[in-house]
Amino acid sequence: TAARAHVLGALYAAAAAGLPTLADSGYDGAGIGIHTPIKQPEGNQVLSPDNRTYNRLLRALRCLGERGFALLKGRWRILQHITASPSTIGDIARAALVLTHFEHNYLPTIR
Repeated sequence: TAARAHVLGALYAAAAAGLPTLADSGYDGAGIGIHTPIKQPEGNQVLSPDNRTYNRLLRALRCLGERGFALLKGRWRILQHITASPSTIGDIARAALVLTHFEHNYLPTIR
């Protein structure tokens, strides 16, 4: 409920700029640009292969982002209970991401 009240406006603006949002089934019917899994039909019906593939791809993409957030939150305690302004949180998260990439040797080589 809180996300619907406070976040969806920003997500719609992102969708209008061509940046779709991947969401779980809790956001079903949230609107344009919010991609959610297709639910199983009623009764003995099964999803078509196209819809099953869509759900599988959506899960695969979402798990990358969720794993990244879990890695950052687990590694950097400041991200667990932060109460700073949104712009400051963004700066801290970017710094943590760079440091995590450095720690795991993910940074691209500079020529």
